[in-house]
Amino acid sequence: MKILALDSSSLVASVAIITDDILTAEYTINYKKTHSQTLLPMLDEMAKNIDLDLNSIDAIAIASGPGSFTGLRIGAATAKGLGLALNKPIIAVPTLEAMAYNIYTFDRFIVPIMDARRDQVYTGIYQMEEEEIKIIKCPCAIAIEELLEELNRWQEKVVFVGDGIPVMKEKIEEKLKVSYQFAPAHLNRQRAGAVGALGSIYYQKGKIETAAEHKPDYLRLSQAERELAQKNQKILKMREMEEKDLEKVFEIEKQSFSIPWSEQSFLETKKNKDFYYWVAEEQGEVIAYLNLQKILEEGDIYKIAVRLDKRRQGIGEQLLEYAIQEAKKEGITQITLEVRKSNTAAISLYQKKGFSQEGIRPDYYEKPKEDAIIMWKRVL
Repeated sequence: MKILALDSSSLVASVAIITDDILTAEYTINYKKTHSQTLLPMLDEMAKNIDLDLNSIDAIAIASGPGSFTGLRIGAATAKGLGLALNKPIIAVPTLEAMAYNIYTFDRFIVPIMDARRDQVYTGIYQMEEEEIKIIKCPCAIAIEELLEELNRWQEKVVFVGDGIPVMKEKIEEKLKVSYQFAPAHLNRQRAGAVGALGSIYYQKGKIETAAEHKPDYLRLSQAERELAQKNQKILKMREMEEKDLEKVFEIEKQSFSIPWSEQSFLETKKNKDFYYWVAEEQGEVIAYLNLQKILEEGDIYKIAVRLDKRRQGIGEQLLEYAIQEAKKEGITQITLEVRKSNTAAISLYQKKGFSQEGIRPDYYEKPKEDAIIMWKRVL
């Protein structure tokens, strides 16, 4: 098995080849040059030095985010272009998970931190368990103080890795009360070798996608998208779903889920007094929906979905906030939901709205089979 790996998610540009369990070659630059100038020339030079025929690779592993918006786009475009030209699958490897994989230790939490500006970091909490990465906290963008408070509550030893260290070092030293370390220079930045090694594991588990399907995982909206979300907030109307909305809701359902509910399921649950449906409407057209079942004082969110062409505009977040406020009026004191383990964008949104991770349901989802993360929020 031969994996080509690319990482351009930060200032670092890195390319590597993993052949079976061997790092055949790796070329990494941590210098202020645009990735559009460096990534392909680096790949070309590496390929020449090891007589690599790109047609011989089995797949392309790419650091899929979070990170620099520009860097992620360049990396994604490079991987997609190569994948289409060579007819090879893409392995999307979460950037933070690959950074954590640099640190092979079993006695402490591994915490990658990438500078997300405005005193925030892209981060997650990981731990090695039986030679695999275990996710303690899924990737998210949060304030550094919030992260440090959470680490203090865990009372576990910590090793930090990433370009957020020099930016946040003083705050870490001031506020972190548990034992901690900073990764050494050869391990504290992104490396395509780690992306490729983790990508090999993903490949063997069948976690691949086509070049056409791949897209970066930014975790949060860009400035332009945030401005659009603010504009949308002024023109969106949130309301209870009516039967006349069912056709549009069902279209969104089919766009959003590999095993969609039937129209009959929507009709039957809509008639149930314990089910609540809310929609987001733009200029008279339904573009998103959310449903929730009330069980005693608990609300269980089953579905939240936004029309394909309206995603990444903050609409899901606004609808979720509206639903939470409406649920309070119905006497609901806590809300739970399940989310795919790989859906880091949704997980980040739920964490932003105050949901915490409470457990895992193994193999909960089908097509593809995947664990579900259980999330919970107290609303009263």
